[in-house]
Amino acid sequence: MPVIEINGVCKAFRDAKRNVEVTALAGVDLAVERNQFICLLGPSGCGKSTLLNMIAGFERPTEGSVKVDGQLVTGPGADRGVVFQQPTLMPWLPVWENVAFHLLMRGGQKGAHRRTAQTFIDMVGLTGFEDHYPAELSGGMSQRVGIARALLMNPRVILMDEPFSALDEQTRMQMQGELVRLWQHHEGTVVFVTHGIDEALTLGTHVVVMSARPGKIRAVVPLDLPRPRDITSPAFNDLKRYVLEMLHVDRSNS
Repeated sequence: MPVIEINGVCKAFRDAKRNVEVTALAGVDLAVERNQFICLLGPSGCGKSTLLNMIAGFERPTEGSVKVDGQLVTGPGADRGVVFQQPTLMPWLPVWENVAFHLLMRGGQKGAHRRTAQTFIDMVGLTGFEDHYPAELSGGMSQRVGIARALLMNPRVILMDEPFSALDEQTRMQMQGELVRLWQHHEGTVVFVTHGIDEALTLGTHVVVMSARPGKIRAVVPLDLPRPRDITSPAFNDLKRYVLEMLHVDRSNS
């Protein structure tokens, strides 16, 4: 059984300012298997983040259903960790308390929670920064804290909404490599929203190409490329051309 099942999902919003209804997604069907790394790719406004938010339970579909492990998604849950575009750290807490935040909210022994957090701090390469505050961290380091916090919850599914978009190119490439390493170690399922074709082809086991609004799934492209991926290789660039063709379908038909 797929870990994530999206069946006939449509999403419409009411634009109160213009007094019109906007259809963000129309007839989306997608099945995501365990341990897959799915990259959602498409033009701005096609509903990628909306689809991610419905898997997270932050939004509900207007029509259709979203299930995780066979259970209908009706709200957020500990089985789904979320990493946002901005790391949303608590500036008054040091790194280890940001990572252990969900454990600390439950109460219990603070020392035990710190030891648990340390495992994930080490995992994301922040050893030695446990007592630093968010204002003392770079953008890449802040995102590592957000990823560590999501991993600590031991979710079946990790949802990521353009987490590296604000980073410089060198840091972004470093973080992409770290994320692949963590995914392989964690053996979870990842759904990752991106605007970057190279990023999608570097990270994913599959790229889900979405159409312009209302968002539909144009193609699901499996990626049978060795890791680490060589973005200059003929195979990589063949796939890049194919994905570009899928993205240009709407433009050529407009």
